[in-house]
Amino acid sequence: MPKITFMGAGSSVFAKNVLGDSMLTPSLQDSVIALYDIDPVRLEDSYRMLMAIKKNVGSDAKIEKYCGVENRKDALRGANYVVDAIQVGLYEPCTVTDFEVPKKYGLRQTIADTLGIGGIFRALRTIPVLSDFARDMEEVCPDAWFLNYTNPMAMLAGYMQRYTNVKTVGLCHSVQVCVPKLLEGLEMPYDDTIQWKIAGINHQAWLLEVKDRDGNDLYPEIKRRALNRTEKHNDMVRYEIMKRFGYYVTESSEHNAEYMPYFIKDKYPELIERFNIPLDEYPRRCIKHIEKWAKQREELTLNPTLTHVRSKEYASRIMDAMETNIPYKIGGNVINTGLITNLPRNACVEVPCIVDKSGVTPTFVGDLPEQCAAMNRTNINVQLLTIEAARTLKKDYIYQAALMDPHLQSELSIDDIVSLCDDLIVAHDGWLPKYR
Repeated sequence: MPKITFMGAGSSVFAKNVLGDSMLTPSLQDSVIALYDIDPVRLEDSYRMLMAIKKNVGSDAKIEKYCGVENRKDALRGANYVVDAIQVGLYEPCTVTDFEVPKKYGLRQTIADTLGIGGIFRALRTIPVLSDFARDMEEVCPDAWFLNYTNPMAMLAGYMQRYTNVKTVGLCHSVQVCVPKLLEGLEMPYDDTIQWKIAGINHQAWLLEVKDRDGNDLYPEIKRRALNRTEKHNDMVRYEIMKRFGYYVTESSEHNAEYMPYFIKDKYPELIERFNIPLDEYPRRCIKHIEKWAKQREELTLNPTLTHVRSKEYASRIMDAMETNIPYKIGGNVINTGLITNLPRNACVEVPCIVDKSGVTPTFVGDLPEQCAAMNRTNINVQLLTIEAARTLKKDYIYQAALMDPHLQSELSIDDIVSLCDDLIVAHDGWLPKYR
């Protein structure tokens, strides 16, 4: 009878997918499911929702709920799997801060959850919380696997993997949906016989190969169609990256527009229109999600007939593979122990992994194409320095992480980058530990 603890269970829709999936998985069907959140209202919403699903799918799961820091150890105690889906600071006040303070310097962002100044400060306020989780897990569930879904993935998973004793793998949807969405946008057929290989870093992993059932390379036709697609669409940045660097990148155009110095430039405002870049996209999404939840809440949490259809999320399949010893392949975020030979060994990389009863076993990739590795390194620099900032509580590392960021480098002076960091430290008062 495995125990699954869900950290951030107030994220009801995601909890429905992961835990609903678990209740439909035979090896997990009788699990103990511990829901943990610091928001009692959202926790209760998810509890009611999952109790209805349990009844209607005929699950034998035992569902428990734990609220508040004082009950966190009890939620984790004896867990076999810990799913992390927290957002420290939520949309208000912290996401608003991540967008509005940089605007005073003329710096615009799209998502700001992975890299850039927004990603840096999201990591700085999240890593201390994950460090607390890790200490508790080392005490009350030392053999548990930590399945991290929270961004910035490479910074958070990298910290956990390097500086705690918690077995951690980072999980992201971008690998799963990359090829199906690419082919759909180009009106090319997709089915489960399409073979593909992806490796790099989270949100900037590279589609290294894609072949049909007969082993034919699909890249030439993909590139031909991408060049001939002239109407405005939402993937124009990634098509440009593929045109210039030779390979398609996993995460969306709105994300990748701010991971590189080429697309969001105050000096060239016409690029925003040319590449259809949605500035301030994440705040808009947050507002829409908040509005949608106001309508969706009754449907999900007060519906006695609520049921569930298994989603494509990795989490239940990972847990199932570990319980049954039937191998399952994922794209996982792990420390680069020589897996990608032309990226730093202390980086968190995204590579194919095999999951079974022994855990998560990453596969060897070798060298990435040199231009792809070079682009990854520009992002890895920021990730590693941000981790150092969180680990040492030294302000200089915050400044240095920001000074190495491609988007910040292309837009602001050294003095302005340092000043922006100082302003954000002040604006995040109460959400960050004290830096020296």
